[in-house]
Amino acid sequence: MASARLQLLAFVLALSGASGVLTATLLPNWKVNVDAGSNIITAVVQLQGLWMDCTWYSTGMFSCTLKFSVLSLPVHVQAARATTVLACVLAALGICASTVGMKCTRLGGDGDTKRHAALAGGVCFLCAGVSGLIPTVWYMREIVANFLDLTVPESNKHEPGGAVYIGFISAMLLLIAGMIFCMSCMKQTPEAWLHPAKRQQALTTQPEGNSAEYHLKDYV
Repeated sequence: MASARLQLLAFVLALSGASGVLTATLLPNWKVNVDAGSNIITAVVQLQGLWMDCTWYSTGMFSCTLKFSVLSLPVHVQAARATTVLACVLAALGICASTVGMKCTRLGGDGDTKRHAALAGGVCFLCAGVSGLIPTVWYMREIVANFLDLTVPESNKHEPGGAVYIGFISAMLLLIAGMIFCMSCMKQTPEAWLHPAKRQQALTTQPEGNSAEYHLKDYV
């Protein structure tokens, strides 16, 4: 019962992490630059994301421009695109596999199949967490290095946006969910995982003993 509750908790964390990674991937505020200008009327907020750049004026106007050219983007933006999409795909696969492998569901058949499905879901969540953690850390490093560079003008310096923090927290949730799923699977029947040959041999030798006893009774 405790293992089933832990799996359910891990599944909720995984759903939250997958939703957060998808949200961070689509949000345009990975980098934020506020230019107040000479007065509040000319204040401009520039937002840069993985797929689009947006500008928000103090008058309430909001405009966005999509990034169509991939080769013109910096390396960390290209890597962030690839890893965040990979994290979303792996998180979706992990949700499907863990749904089959959880104890509180009736999918998957016998216990061994459900344990393997739960373990596969945990591995997918771990890989998704790592894939989501890489772009946030790399992006944060580039923003901080650019901000501390004295040769960069003040107008070109940016600060981390909310999407970076959402992606980091979501990646950590996926990592925690993956560890819980993997630990719950290994904790269920350690002898079955470590000595599968002995278990199979015990199951196959029992019918032979029964058949031998049956033949001896026939002779009596």
